[in-house]
Amino acid sequence: MYCASNSGARPAYERAAAALGRAFAEAGWAVVYGGGRVGMMGALADAALAAGGEVIGVIPHGLVQREVAHHRLTALHVVDSMHERKAMMADLADAFVTLPGGIGTLEEFFEAWTWGQLGVHRKPVALLDVDDYWAPLLAMLRHAEAEGFLRGALSEWLMVYDTPEAVVRGLPRVTPPAVRRWLRLGET
Repeated sequence: MYCASNSGARPAYERAAAALGRAFAEAGWAVVYGGGRVGMMGALADAALAAGGEVIGVIPHGLVQREVAHHRLTALHVVDSMHERKAMMADLADAFVTLPGGIGTLEEFFEAWTWGQLGVHRKPVALLDVDDYWAPLLAMLRHAEAEGFLRGALSEWLMVYDTPEAVVRGLPRVTPPAVRRWLRLGET
C-alpha cells in the first residue's frame, strides 16, 4: 500500500485507509506499507491490526522519527534508504494499491507501475479513488495514452477501484500483461 503519512484535507481519505486495512485483514491478506503510525499510514495499519490482520512496515532510518514508526506491527523493517524501502516493499507485496497522497505517494505508485512495464514484476497496480481524488491524474493518463505515450492500453496496466471492498474483490481477478524483462533492478 502506498499512502500519505498525513490525513489529507478530507476525513474520507483516512476513513478509506482504515476500511482498506480492515478489508485486507478480513480477506486474510497481509498489509505491506511504509511503516508509519500517523496519518493515513497509521489508520491503515491500526485498522488492519484491530481486525486481526498481519501488517508489515518498511521504513528508512531517516524517517523513523519523522513518520513516527509504528512499533506494534507484525514486522517492522528499518532500512537504510528510500530505495531499499521501495525494493523491499515490492519484494514483499503481491500487488500495489495506492491511496490518495502527495508527491511521495505518486513517486512510489509510478515506480511500481514502471517496474511492471519493464518486466521487473508481474503484479497488479491499482488506485483506490476516494471521492474522485485521482480524477485529474486519470485524465492526464488518458491523454498520455491518446498521444501514444503509454505502452499498451491504460486499462491493461492500471486498475481503478472506488471502494476498499472493490479492491479486495477485483485484485484476485487481475492478470497484468506479460512483458519480457529487459531491465534488472540496479542495472544502468
